[in-house]
Amino acid sequence: MTSTTASIDIAVPADRVWRLIGGFDSLPDWLPYIPTSELSEGGRVRTLTSEDGGAIVERLVAFDDAARTYSYSILRAPFPVTGYLSTLTVHALPGEDASRVQWSGTFTPHGVTDEEAEALFHGIYSDGLAALRRTLGAGAV
Repeated sequence: MTSTTASIDIAVPADRVWRLIGGFDSLPDWLPYIPTSELSEGGRVRTLTSEDGGAIVERLVAFDDAARTYSYSILRAPFPVTGYLSTLTVHALPGEDASRVQWSGTFTPHGVTDEEAEALFHGIYSDGLAALRRTLGAGAV
């Protein structure tokens, strides 16, 4: 099993960031390479469609609105990993009207090296967080 984490500091209050990204169905609101999301099983499973039409099915495994965090697993996706668990968290930066958003994941590479799997997900997380900053129209802290 291996893991990777990406984070970004954004000059936007944590509560405002969480209002945008805290819904399990909200990826299309801020992540341009995921144009659609459909919820099922009472909102616990989301089926995402990527820009190229690929499907990714994920299950919400933990949600804490007060702590501004949720975790999810992948049920089906075209990624070369198994046992995927990811967490998205928004932290308020002390003394500033800003936040740190952290996206992390653990997984077992399948058919690729640890380094290749880490690079794949680190790229997804980093690109996604940069898109979040652009969506919010915010600068760096």
